[in-house]
Amino acid sequence: MRLLVTGGCGFIGSNFIRLVLEEHPEDEVLNLDKLTYAGNPENLKDVEGSPRYFFQQGDICEAEDVVKAFAWKPDTAVNFAAETHVDRSITSPEDFVRTDVLGTYRLLEQARELGIRFMQISTDEVYGSISAGSFTEESPLRPNSPYAASKAGADLLVRSYVRTYGVDAVIVRSSNNYGPYQYPEKVIPLFVTNLLEGRKVPLYGEGRNVRDWLYVRDNCRAIDLVLRSGRSGEAYNIGAGQEKTNLELTHIILEIMGKGEESIEYVPDRPGHDLRYSVDTSRLRELGWSPRQDFEGGLRETVRWYRENAAWWEPIKSGEFQRYYLERYGDI
Repeated sequence: MRLLVTGGCGFIGSNFIRLVLEEHPEDEVLNLDKLTYAGNPENLKDVEGSPRYFFQQGDICEAEDVVKAFAWKPDTAVNFAAETHVDRSITSPEDFVRTDVLGTYRLLEQARELGIRFMQISTDEVYGSISAGSFTEESPLRPNSPYAASKAGADLLVRSYVRTYGVDAVIVRSSNNYGPYQYPEKVIPLFVTNLLEGRKVPLYGEGRNVRDWLYVRDNCRAIDLVLRSGRSGEAYNIGAGQEKTNLELTHIILEIMGKGEESIEYVPDRPGHDLRYSVDTSRLRELGWSPRQDFEGGLRETVRWYRENAAWWEPIKSGEFQRYYLERYGDI
């Protein structure tokens, strides 16, 4: 298979490319990435020499870049490219609408023209918050942040291209991922690296918000399975069923790193902060998938990775990210 992967220098995209090259020795991958602040070529340094890996710097919102990538003649396109951080979407929503909606449109047009399979990488946040039970793939989309709304818009575009033009497309909606190479604006790498730096961790509100934590390698295995075996026109939820409140998560991280309650700094909650996400994964499990990594084991492995890879994250936190962090939290 020849896979065009967009946003492959990001967190989940880079882990997915690595998995494909490891587990499918006949596959080739072209990675189309704009290399924004969260797109880091170092994430794929170990595969740069592979004769089955190719890279093109480009923007999925620019038709010329997209046409050039599709001229490689892929069998399948997998769209990881997106603006994904909720806090940034609140201050800069236009960036999210452009990349997540217009960019998806550009890719769909080429997939339609060439008649190839298209996969949209989405999020459980498109459903909104749920106090009890779990969302199924047939639940209405009720996003509550500009980020979630931009991803919901992209999902609906994909659905329309399936129904109107007969495009062979599938959607996956994943719960919160964690693991190696995650940009340290997200909660787990932010907390871990802050503690490694001797800083406190900024916990929103009272920490009551609930998330289902999914190890990135398990997510990539699910994405790969749906890509190859999922039914065209369907969406598939991906979740590990490992729910934790943010306060519980914080205490587990503190325990692993030998820190105490004094390392927590409670900060004002963000606007529109969804209380709980939860997805029903029955459709995916019918394909034969189940998570392999338990949460605490995966978290310990993640902490170990950040301890051993300070050369990866320290330059990030000393540059543009440091200014962004100070604007959000002050000198915590």
